[in-house]
Amino acid sequence: MKILGIGNAIVDVICKIDENFLANNGLIKSTMKLVDEAELKKLLSNLKIEKTISGGSVANSIVGLSQLGNDVGFIGKVNDDDLGRKYSEGLTKEKVKFYYDIKSEKVPTGTCLILITPDSERTMCTFLGIAGKISEKDINADIVKQSKITFLEGYLWDLGDPQKALNKAIKNSTISAMSLSDLFCVERHKNFFLDLVQNKLNITFANEQEMMALIGTSNFNDVIEFAKKTKKLVVVTRGKSGAVAIQNHEVEQCNAIKNLKIRDLTGAGDLFAAGFLHGYINNLSLRNCLEKGTELSSKIIQQVGARL
Repeated sequence: MKILGIGNAIVDVICKIDENFLANNGLIKSTMKLVDEAELKKLLSNLKIEKTISGGSVANSIVGLSQLGNDVGFIGKVNDDDLGRKYSEGLTKEKVKFYYDIKSEKVPTGTCLILITPDSERTMCTFLGIAGKISEKDINADIVKQSKITFLEGYLWDLGDPQKALNKAIKNSTISAMSLSDLFCVERHKNFFLDLVQNKLNITFANEQEMMALIGTSNFNDVIEFAKKTKKLVVVTRGKSGAVAIQNHEVEQCNAIKNLKIRDLTGAGDLFAAGFLHGYINNLSLRNCLEKGTELSSKIIQQVGARL
């Protein structure tokens, strides 16, 4: 197996909204907010559902890698309920090996409400459900050791069992990669994430906003200098300014593709990571890895949803 993903097994529920909906519900555009089951139901009661898709950040990346012809697997926690079974079927259909034994749980399968405003920005309200209860028992060390790269998501990082689960995965990985996922996650777990980026991970994916928050700067040059000092591979997406990969003292850049008909920015980072990791695992240059990531992220933002 080339790449094993470990992340939140979440079912994406996509809805189109106007700007007022965010203000009326106290939501900040382009961020992710954790909600409980009651709040999720309340939000959904005022919305029309456009699409329901098996999702989760790293799962989206893993499906993208499978579509590019790579042998991949995924570990994520779902309940033995309707959404959980659909989730498993969705991965199997995409030729992703699902390394999790589904069983009946008291907590339902996780759901992410993706709200798309007319400017194509997405704001997420996530009910983690059973996905956020992942523990060391759910991580098979032998499966981790069989993969060349383990790809983790910052969304899953939380104190207690999830943190222990990810640390077990990192400890048993040949190469460990992680996405910082969201500004919310960075601010919530800043010291832990700094330690991961500097001392534990081999590859870090983040956007410009997340990296600048992580090191407390408003100058992107500081991000490049910080990344050089880690002596690891740090990959940063910068929206219209393209993307940058920093490894030791090598700095490669790739421009964004212009004149796209953007419909939905959901999954842009997930598919960028898929493209980049596809290049990396198949021994392409850093420049070519960035180009492959940019190609996939450009495709996904011209459609609704986070799966090609």
